[in-house]
Amino acid sequence: MASILDTIVKHKITEVNLKKELFPASYLETSPLFKRDCFSLSENLKNSASGIIAEHKRRSPSKPNINQKLYVNDVVIGYQKAGACGSSVLTDNTFFGGSLEDLQLARASVNLPLLRKDFTINEYQILEAKAHGADAILLIAAILTPQQVLNFTKLAHQLGLEVLLEVHNEDELLNNINAPVQLIGVNNRNLKTFEVSTEISKNLAEKIPQGIVKISESGLKSTEDIVELRTYGYRGFLIGETFMKTDNPGASAQKFIEEIDSK
Repeated sequence: MASILDTIVKHKITEVNLKKELFPASYLETSPLFKRDCFSLSENLKNSASGIIAEHKRRSPSKPNINQKLYVNDVVIGYQKAGACGSSVLTDNTFFGGSLEDLQLARASVNLPLLRKDFTINEYQILEAKAHGADAILLIAAILTPQQVLNFTKLAHQLGLEVLLEVHNEDELLNNINAPVQLIGVNNRNLKTFEVSTEISKNLAEKIPQGIVKISESGLKSTEDIVELRTYGYRGFLIGETFMKTDNPGASAQKFIEEIDSK
């Protein structure tokens, strides 16, 4: 039986092929945003006490209604005021209710580094990310070969984008240990069982090469989680649902960040 990740990737391949016919790469390169200098998410995280990357996410395959009511520009402005290091913007429409327009509106609203969060399976999507105002892209090791990770990272760097490589286990990390990425994110969600545990981040911490910013993703609900993971060398913490399920994600993020700073 196909996993949800398999289903998403299959749909994404079709989606990208259709979009390439309508909007060729040469069209994307005419975007005014294509020549902008990107903000550095990795530098922001290195110099932050909290390390929060706050996410805009309307829904997910497991949570069909996280928050459909809010405007992306209001959410990211709230995150910037809260002192977040950056914001992650979901751009997948079919499964997460996001869009590239969300990324554009976020870019027009804040000076935060923006991570385009999507399922990158083609170099075309990296051009899209740059053309719509991203500063960093997500590469998911579980859906890419090590060679694809290297190729996509090279293109991203040529465009001035940083790369966050997401891994779920030791094999994925070791298979991509030589990828010259700025950021490695450990997703605490088991893709087979969907159970979440920060033990995954703790177990992989020492295996991530020095000089790469460590990020912990998924299932981070308390400031105690953040404080503990910082002792393992983590400098970034991707948090979405905890903030987005409230009526005011910015205010929730601000309270969370103030709690971390006070510890």
